[in-house]
Amino acid sequence: ATTENPSFSVISPLMSRSLLLTLQPLTDDDVGLLVDRAVTDARGLNGAVTLADDARAALIRLASGDARRALTGLEAAAAVALSKGKEGAVPAATADDVAQAVDKALLRYDRQGDEHYDVISAFIKSIRGSDPDAALHYLARMIEAGEDPRFIARRLVISASEDVGLADPQALSIAVAAADAVAFIGMPEGRIPLAEATVYLATTAKSNAAYVGIDAAIADIRSGGFGRVPLHLRDAHYPGAKRLGHGRGYVYPHDGEFGILPQQYLPDELRGKRYYEPKNLGAERDISARLERIRRILDGR
Repeated sequence: ATTENPSFSVISPLMSRSLLLTLQPLTDDDVGLLVDRAVTDARGLNGAVTLADDARAALIRLASGDARRALTGLEAAAAVALSKGKEGAVPAATADDVAQAVDKALLRYDRQGDEHYDVISAFIKSIRGSDPDAALHYLARMIEAGEDPRFIARRLVISASEDVGLADPQALSIAVAAADAVAFIGMPEGRIPLAEATVYLATTAKSNAAYVGIDAAIADIRSGGFGRVPLHLRDAHYPGAKRLGHGRGYVYPHDGEFGILPQQYLPDELRGKRYYEPKNLGAERDISARLERIRRILDGR
């Protein structure tokens, strides 16, 4: 038995020969019954303290369905209450005692486990879905759980490139600046540039056109969809290159009126192929209109 996702720690051959049974988190009612029993049972606190309603609710909330966390928090809160209680009296553990005993929220979060990947996945998908409130929530969960802020910053840089792209070219600069700021000032102040970058990425225009384009180009390369570099684009600086026809027929774009001249750049096998298709969103709206004119000139139309 393990408290973590075995997919991250057990090798595939062993997993394929194993029966995996997943135990779901306890409900709040289940955790509440467990806490109540632990307060009164001889194997627990044996009535040494009572539990105020707000403390009980706090323990249930902080446990996040994990009985061990609830019992650990209860034991720590009881110790605080007993240290402040009067001799001969049964003290009541309060929510303040719980807060004092637990200096970090009992978040179910393991930087090597499935919750780590679940939360960062929800964080990035909230940014992609343009929900800054949800994105800040998951950012806060990672920060409070002690996640490496550099990991968060790296994911923001990736999101700026993958999900925002050229719809807002400034997004990548903001994400990189946030990463630099975190490295420079550290935590806890580093949470502020992380939050700023998170909100900016979540609320700006988005396009994955460049991301889709490079993946499509890579897919063609991997499937053998490439040819020789056209002769006029080949390197012609070394002795004998011109004799091979390298560089012959190349036209210098800056000689054109608009800095563009008709010319083939893709290999013959891919002539006319379109990898980058900008969206009509944000700054890519202007790119789309300009690219349409560029392609007409390149094609000699």
